[in-house]
Amino acid sequence: MIETVYIENQIKKHPRTKKILSRFKKKINIVYCDHYGEIFNIKSQNFRIQKKKPALILAKKEGKKLHDIPKTFSIGGKKNYYFSHMLNCIYDCEYCFLQGKHMSAHYLLFVNYEDFFVEIKKKIKQNCLEKSYFFSGYDCDSLAFDGITNFVDCFLPIFEKNKNAILELRTKSVQIHKILKHKPINNCIIAFSFTPENISKLIEHKVPSVKKRIVAMKKLADAGWKVGLRFDPIIPACNFAKIYENLFKDIALNISKESVHSISFGMMRFPKKMFKKMIKEYPNKKIISLNFKNNNGIYSYSKEVQKKLENIVIKKLKKYMKDVPIYNCKV
Repeated sequence: MIETVYIENQIKKHPRTKKILSRFKKKINIVYCDHYGEIFNIKSQNFRIQKKKPALILAKKEGKKLHDIPKTFSIGGKKNYYFSHMLNCIYDCEYCFLQGKHMSAHYLLFVNYEDFFVEIKKKIKQNCLEKSYFFSGYDCDSLAFDGITNFVDCFLPIFEKNKNAILELRTKSVQIHKILKHKPINNCIIAFSFTPENISKLIEHKVPSVKKRIVAMKKLADAGWKVGLRFDPIIPACNFAKIYENLFKDIALNISKESVHSISFGMMRFPKKMFKKMIKEYPNKKIISLNFKNNNGIYSYSKEVQKKLENIVIKKLKKYMKDVPIYNCKV
């Protein structure tokens, strides 16, 4: 899959760089550079073309590692942060905001995990009187590339030792074997993202089927792990109430509600600049047909449509997941 790996000169001798390169069984082209921006931030790149054959960039993350999450994106905590050890995703969902956010479709992996650990521990100590929530999977899929990144084995031990912190790993992947090798910890949530199967087949390219994701989630739940249900974005479609109810029902039949930490959902939404870039580079008729409205600089469905969808989703979720906390991720 990966034919070329770009490596920043400052981390070419980093132990994790060497381990990552050793995981490639086929011969790869290695190109050294002074800074990842020389490849990743070039303005003339075409995200869609590059997505067909992305390279891997190994770099050092400078500056701030943790970022605040909007209050409305919480799953019960007040101190919420996200971090990105990697930018871009191996999947190709047509609604993905990353194609409007980044110049490049290359996978950018920051190898200096230890610097992330330092900031995470600092926040935990700073918020010692209440739990800190840390979210992975905003700018990449937490698990899909784990065979190369070894992310799970590196980050889980930090949270095993710090019970006053909650880690959410958001994913559409079924690569759960490394998690299953660890003893379950109550302060880690494996959060699976879903859309109904007919929608997923149409616009979530390269993503494992809904059935396979439910099977993976069940294995984790049966092993004692807490799972999360993430229906984001909610996508209006024909027979909306029926197809979403069938999805909720299928999950409820396989996953005990006692294993579900939380449920969250949100409408498709994009900042204006990001939306314009997406439409320019990828004039996707399926996405454009959703009739977006500019709501104070955020492109999403009209307020009336949002309210209608919210009411249906909440009603159906409560039917199948009674007493599980439900969070509406409004912008």
